[in-house]
Amino acid sequence: MNIIDESGILAISTRLQRLSEQLRKDGAMIYKSFGIDFEPKWFPVIFTLHHKEMLSVVEIANEIGYTHPSTISLLKELEKQKLIQSKKDKQDERRRLIILTPKGIELIEKMQPVWELVSKVLGEIADNKNNLLAAINEAEEKIAEQSFYQRALKMKKESE
Repeated sequence: MNIIDESGILAISTRLQRLSEQLRKDGAMIYKSFGIDFEPKWFPVIFTLHHKEMLSVVEIANEIGYTHPSTISLLKELEKQKLIQSKKDKQDERRRLIILTPKGIELIEKMQPVWELVSKVLGEIADNKNNLLAAINEAEEKIAEQSFYQRALKMKKESE
């Protein structure tokens, strides 16, 4: 056990990041083992467009829970890979609508069996006596009610 592991809740952000990095790295290796050239960071956009077909940049950002600038940089990468394309909204010229390209749709067809496998394996990993996904959902709900920062400020004021 290292110092970060021993520090408990104080290092939760570091530990979640470490877990996330490990899952991403292994996810990339799983895709590669199936002969699929796919970056795990592309997943939220591709998966969202697979289910919602056509969305604006703002709608995608809201669906995946990323900031507008982060979403735009992901979309640029996916456009460069020719997995998505954008077109102007006929009702509002300023709005860009994003859709999957035929190459993107073909990629999803290849990835669906991989997603099934990954879901089973992650289900097994998360299925502990303290269910990981349930715990994450609970923490996200609490943060949605009042952010980490807001809670810290409130506690600071109360102790003054």
